[in-house]
Amino acid sequence: METKESKVYAVLEALNIPYERYTHAPVATIAAIEALEMNLEVLHFKNLFLRNSKGDKHYLVLVDSSKKANTKALAKQIGSTRLSFASDERLEAHLGLEPGAVSPMGLINDKNKEVEVLIDQDLSLQEKVTLHPNINTVSITMRYKDLEKFLRWCGNKVQFVEIP
Repeated sequence: METKESKVYAVLEALNIPYERYTHAPVATIAAIEALEMNLEVLHFKNLFLRNSKGDKHYLVLVDSSKKANTKALAKQIGSTRLSFASDERLEAHLGLEPGAVSPMGLINDKNKEVEVLIDQDLSLQEKVTLHPNINTVSITMRYKDLEKFLRWCGNKVQFVEIP
């Protein structure tokens, strides 16, 4: 039976993207991940699932975990109406994910390419990144360039943003 996690690995293998897999206790926040002390020496980034004020546009924001994303400034930067966190129901409907497991890997489930990806431009400076494979009891590490390859395969609109 195909699981949320196995679906991710099938795509990564089809794209020839190498990754390292780490299992751990369930984590729902960056603080919880960093408390695990996995000593990966790679960047953990936050994944924020946002919507505009009308609720007709959804954004997956990938941001350096040490930064705080100002949604007002971000909305202005991308020319959007006010941004706020999308509901758990919207997260499930658009990315097939549960709270605490938000990840760009959820784009596999966005068949209509409705979610726009906003990437903190500082992430592109990283050699490797760590993220969830659509469940929060596992983390995978891959090269940032391979994350970009995965995003191109997904086909969602991607925009780089400046998050101070």
